Amino acid sequence: MKVTRTAILVKPDGLQRGLIGEIISRFERKGLKLVGLKMLRMDDQQLDQWYSEHREKNFFHDLKSFMSSMPIVAMVWEGIDAVPVVRLLVGTTLGREAEGGSIRGDFGMSQQMNLIHASSSNEDAEREIDIVFGKNELFHYHGVTEAVVYAEGEAEFDENGD
Repeated sequence: MKVTRTAILVKPDGLQRGLIGEIISRFERKGLKLVGLKMLRMDDQQLDQWYSEHREKNFFHDLKSFMSSMPIVAMVWEGIDAVPVVRLLVGTTLGREAEGGSIRGDFGMSQQMNLIHASSSNEDAEREIDIVFGKNELFHYHGVTEAVVYAEGEAEFDENGD
């Protein structure tokens, strides 16, 4: 099975609540591998690109204002079926209805203040990763846990990390 990558943003409310370590820990415990990490304040251009599907919606301005109100933490995680695995760990958008055991289910109550963004498809993941990370900011390495997370021959890793 092909190993893929997905993008995560810990939103301003997740940063304010001190949940970055908890979020990273959950992905690591699942067996995903962190290949990119940075703290940044997204600018207007990045936010327009990131949320392009919401540009015509009435909440777009408020969303951009919220996301630029303070720094966010951007991450890229790698694993088999990374996008659906991460979305399961994150939970549904509305925190108070999210499944218990998910990040939003355990820590969220709101729809907008929902702590974290996770890519919704492999195509979105590629687009989102390119908005925030340069190629030299993503790393390819073999972690020692890969041998105990995946059965031999189960995971197909690209030699260049793509």
